[in-house]
Amino acid sequence: MKRIFAVLLVLLLLPASVLAERMYVLPESGQRLLTWEEVAQWDYESLGYAFNEIFARHGYDFIPGGEYEYYFRTKPWYRPNGTYNNQRDCYPRVTRTEWANYELIKEVRAYKKLYGDGGLSIWDHFSTGFDTLQGFDYIELRAGQSLPVYSAPSKSAWRGANGKASVSTNGAIYAAGWESGWLLLMYETNNGSIRVGYVSQSSIRGGVGMDRNLSFSYAPATVTARCTLTDDPARTGSSIAELNPGTQVTWLTRFYNNSAWDYVEVTVKGKTARGFIRAGSLDIARSDDPLEHVIYK
Repeated sequence: MKRIFAVLLVLLLLPASVLAERMYVLPESGQRLLTWEEVAQWDYESLGYAFNEIFARHGYDFIPGGEYEYYFRTKPWYRPNGTYNNQRDCYPRVTRTEWANYELIKEVRAYKKLYGDGGLSIWDHFSTGFDTLQGFDYIELRAGQSLPVYSAPSKSAWRGANGKASVSTNGAIYAAGWESGWLLLMYETNNGSIRVGYVSQSSIRGGVGMDRNLSFSYAPATVTARCTLTDDPARTGSSIAELNPGTQVTWLTRFYNNSAWDYVEVTVKGKTARGFIRAGSLDIARSDDPLEHVIYK
């Protein structure tokens, strides 16, 4: 089930054709009759999502808590009807072209079940949206919320988006754990970048399926080479501030994706800010080895 949550939201600034490819398994299944060959490029499991997305486009209500509901709720275009009367509210909207493609997809899927000739997997195809940091896991929050996000666990901390950073709970959200009543999150913003920051437990309605507590080193450190402090270590590396050699920071821990990132706390324009700098730019006064440091317990 966890790999279902690895499906990430689309890059909102991509060209329309690429955007559609990231949003749908078979983007044109509602527009024209598909061929066996283009359907058969996908593996058996992925084709289950392919024919269900035909109905999802029309608001099909999937079984609550099931794999298809989880999957389609990560898609910004999915709007469930909310009545669970699919015969009345969904099926009449499905076009003849879509019904024909549904039958073809099921036929190809049945063939693959018998002969197992493989194909592309959506888990590989859609896992390049951004490079999630190790230790962040997908979480479910009650939909319909917009939560203020701060770079550090305090309402007086530096805040992105010109002081207006927030996360919508209608999208995919990943969390690392709690610190003093604040949850460290990673999510995609409306402009296609990634942001890592904190939301207060008091602002979240409906509870959080995350009971992990963060444990940081809080070690003094000195910047040894000019570097960029960012809250986006997964896509754009956008700058919170440029740190010059000699700048004093507090080293918290080290995170990994395709790169190693030192997670630090520093003062930016009079406000406490936390962010990431690429490993190799700090002299850290510590007794433990950051390569072995545990970020949560």
